[in-house]
Amino acid sequence: MIKKILIISIILQLSLITHHSSLYAQPTVVKGAAKSVFSLTTFSADGSLLASSHGVFVGTDGECISDLKPFLGAAKAVVVDAQGNKMNVTRILGLNELYDVVRFRVDGKTTPATIANVASTTQQDAWLVSYGLKSPEIKATRVKTVEKFMDKYNYYIFGMNAPDNTTGCPFVNMYGQVIGILQMSSTSFDTHAVDASYVRSLSSTGFTLNDANYHKIGIPVALPADESQARLFLIMAGQSGDSLKYVSAANDFIQQFPALNDGYSARAFIEAGAGQYAKADETMKTAIRKAAPKDEAHYNYAKLQYDNALYGRHWTLDGAYAEATEAYRISPAPLYRHLQAQILYSRNEYQQALDILRQLSDDKQFSTPELLYEQALCHQKLNAPAEEVVALLDSAINTTDTLRLNEAAPYIFTRAQVLDQLGKHRDAVFDYTRYEYLMQGQVNAQFYFLREQAEMKGRLYQQALGDIARALLLAPQEPTYYAELANVQLRINRPDDAIKTARHCIEIAPEYAEGYLLLGLAQVQGKEKAEGLANLQKAKELGNEQAQSLIEKYSK
Repeated sequence: MIKKILIISIILQLSLITHHSSLYAQPTVVKGAAKSVFSLTTFSADGSLLASSHGVFVGTDGECISDLKPFLGAAKAVVVDAQGNKMNVTRILGLNELYDVVRFRVDGKTTPATIANVASTTQQDAWLVSYGLKSPEIKATRVKTVEKFMDKYNYYIFGMNAPDNTTGCPFVNMYGQVIGILQMSSTSFDTHAVDASYVRSLSSTGFTLNDANYHKIGIPVALPADESQARLFLIMAGQSGDSLKYVSAANDFIQQFPALNDGYSARAFIEAGAGQYAKADETMKTAIRKAAPKDEAHYNYAKLQYDNALYGRHWTLDGAYAEATEAYRISPAPLYRHLQAQILYSRNEYQQALDILRQLSDDKQFSTPELLYEQALCHQKLNAPAEEVVALLDSAINTTDTLRLNEAAPYIFTRAQVLDQLGKHRDAVFDYTRYEYLMQGQVNAQFYFLREQAEMKGRLYQQALGDIARALLLAPQEPTYYAELANVQLRINRPDDAIKTARHCIEIAPEYAEGYLLLGLAQVQGKEKAEGLANLQKAKELGNEQAQSLIEKYSK
């Protein structure tokens, strides 16, 4: 019996020794994983230190995974590998705020760790591999709990107190394969880790830039690998308002899809917007040489030239027309013909432009409200009866999709001006108001001045008073608006107010004849005849043609 007890005791001791050995032994492959761990430092836009963490290389071309938090608010980030080599973070490849993880790329060759393709289970051994240039600390532990998420990934919980400054460091299995990235827990003693396979899977999509977290990071986002997603991403980058990310997206697109036009066109427009016209020119010529289809490349080049030639920048309308014509020669698309018409209109060749626009309108597949609107503009320039112009504008407005009625805003604005010319002042005011509504109130001082003019002619004096006041709020240094306000005040028999307004007008613009004219009129009506006549005389001396007749009228 004693012999049996001794045997059991020996077996138990051997079992404990085996367990102890398993838990604290460090297989060579575990130590080898330390070569792939790096330190991470992020910086704010002013260059000041923002945060620090760690991560692990998972690819030979600089692919890394780490925790997200240090990147939020960062304009720049660097990593230092186990050999002391410093590398800059160049692109964010993907991120997830919920799990606080990020995948990114650095500008250098890297030694990757292997990602485990088999999940670790409860009570299996694991090692937390810290960062270190000489002898990184490796701490043994065991998996306490494994929770599934997204059906195929694992969220690990370890019953250990992780050393300080190990966030983002990898947990590896007995084969030296990374199973997860450490995340400190603020609510318990346990240490957590997100499945490294999940972090490795993170990538960008066409709508990535809609994620608010990407806006918090100044480092550019990598282009999606899929062509259609990459095209959508490029469009979204252009609308983001972040020039750095748009430039990066355009350059990445050219590198990734050198035979497509999109990247070249985007970069050329960026370069032209920065005044780098020679670069933009060369970029589009490169597109014509390398990209396909060729007609699209010529069209994009024509559009670039046209948009800038309108403002006298670098290119000419003739050059734009030649490129649009070449695009149409290669492939007679209505879009290219339409651009020809727009260029002809800008060259004051209104009849030729009108002929093309009419031809395009006959094509039911291409006919749009915009074509009718442009025909109306041509009719205006060709001095056609105003009724014909209004009829075309009516058609443009009536054929606009009601779900996209904001697109009709410029048509309604133009019709308001034509109706005003026809003497239909109140109809014009109604159209101006519709335009303001469609623009959601995003209108300028000139708009309120134009509507005020129509309101005055339509005898809507109180509305006119409100609109000229709005114009002044938006442009408080414009003397024309002060003079007009004084004019409205006189119309509604408020000469004292008109005197104050006209004097303020003169203070702003001492040589502005209209200011003296309105001041003189207000003073005459306000029983300050002598002073009023003197100011009317001043208006005459400054070139106002009405002043003399008014002097004669009030001198009697």
